[in-house]
Amino acid sequence: MRKHQEIARKLFFTALRAVDPFESVKDSCTTIRSAYHEGGFSHLLAIGFGKAAAAMALSLEQELGDILESGVVVTKYGHTLARKPAKIRIFEAGHPVPDESGLRGTEEIMELAAATDEKTLVVTLVSGGGSALLVAPVKRVPLAAKQKTTELLLRCGADIHELNMVRKHLSRVKGGRLASLLSPARTISLILSDVIGDDLDVIASGPTAPDPTTYQDALDVLNRYELLDRVPAEVAAHLAVGVRGDIPETPKAGDPIFQRVENHVIGSNQVALEAMLTTARKLGLSAEIISNRISGDAGGVAEMLFRTAMLRKESLEGKPLCLLSGGETVVQVTGIGKGGRNMELALHFALDIAGIDGITLLSAGTDGTDGPTDAAGALVDGETISLADKDRAFRFLENNDSYTFFRENGGLFITGPTGTNVMDLQILLIGEA
Repeated sequence: MRKHQEIARKLFFTALRAVDPFESVKDSCTTIRSAYHEGGFSHLLAIGFGKAAAAMALSLEQELGDILESGVVVTKYGHTLARKPAKIRIFEAGHPVPDESGLRGTEEIMELAAATDEKTLVVTLVSGGGSALLVAPVKRVPLAAKQKTTELLLRCGADIHELNMVRKHLSRVKGGRLASLLSPARTISLILSDVIGDDLDVIASGPTAPDPTTYQDALDVLNRYELLDRVPAEVAAHLAVGVRGDIPETPKAGDPIFQRVENHVIGSNQVALEAMLTTARKLGLSAEIISNRISGDAGGVAEMLFRTAMLRKESLEGKPLCLLSGGETVVQVTGIGKGGRNMELALHFALDIAGIDGITLLSAGTDGTDGPTDAAGALVDGETISLADKDRAFRFLENNDSYTFFRENGGLFITGPTGTNVMDLQILLIGEA
C-alpha cells in the first residue's frame, strides 16, 4: 500500500496549496485597493486572528504596503513565518485554550479599533483558531475562568457551534462585538473558513458578523453537557445576568453597525476537496467527494467510513477508487493519553480494517496540528494493526492515547504548521495500488 500512501500525501498537499492564505489574500487586494481609493479613505489598517493570520498579514502588506498604515494580528505559537511584515505587529498566543499573550494582542487590536473613524478602512484577516486567539473576556469573567470553561467544553465533546455559543457570550469582541468597536469605520473581512457550512457567525466566533445565538443558548449548552455546576461561578453568574436581560445581547442582524461591514470567505474545506478531486482524477483514479460536512463523534465517523469502504470495495471494478471528505469531528475525552480527533478517527478505522488489503485512509487537520501534538493526523491501512495486536490497540484508544500508539507503531502524519486552516480532510483509497 506504499503507493496509496504516496497518493494520499500528494492529494493532501494539493489541498493545502488550494487554500494557501498568502495567495488567497493576494487575490483580494485589487478589490481592497479600489475600495480604499473610491471610498476616499484616509487610513488603511489591518487586524487579524487565527492560525493563518501571519501569512495573511504578510500578503496584505506585500500587496498594499504603500497605503497600509499599521496593524496587529494574533496567531498560534509556532505559526509565525520566518519572514514577517514590517507594519503589522504579530502576537503568538495559546490555542485551543486562550492565554495572556492572546489577551495582550487582543487588547492592542481593540485599541486600534477604538481609534478608527469614518475615514478608516479596516481589513480584518480571519482564520480558524480565531476564537481562542482573539480573547477579551467580559470584565466580570477573569481569563482563568474562560480558560477553565473552554477546557471543560473541549473535553466533553461539544462541537464548534456549541463551544462558540458560550465563548461569544463571555467576550467583548466575539459575536459581532468587534464590528461594534470598529464602527463607524468600514470593515472588509477576508475569511478562511474552518467550520461546516462556512457560517460567518461561527468562524472565529463571528467577530464581524451578526450573532443569531443568545445568552439562553449558551446556558443551554452548559446544561446539555451537565457543566453548569462545574464551570467557574463567574461564568454561570454572567450568563444568568444575560438571560435576565440586565446586560445587552450580542449584535443581531439588522443592527446598523453591520451596514459598513463586508464579510468574504476566500478559502474553505470545499475548495480544498475540489482541488484534491481534480488531482486524483489526473492521477488516473476514479474519485468523488462523499461529504464536506463530516461531523460528530470520531469513532462513529470511522465506522461510517469503514462501512462505505467495504461496500465500495465489493463492487469495485477497474481503476482504484478515491473517496474524499472533510469537516470536523469531536472526541469525548475520558482517558489521560495524548491524541487528537484525526488520530482517534484513524485508530478506530485501523482497528476495523485490520488484516484487510486494499484500503488506505489519511485523516488530518489542514493546520498541521491534531490536538496538543506535533502531528496533523494519521495514515493507516490493513497492516497498521495486526489481528493479534487488536486488544493492545484498543487499550490505547480507550485511554485517548492515539498519538502514542502511532508514534510507537508508525502512521503519524507530520507536516509541521501549514499556515492555513480549513478543518480536517479524509482521503480514502480503495483497490489495488
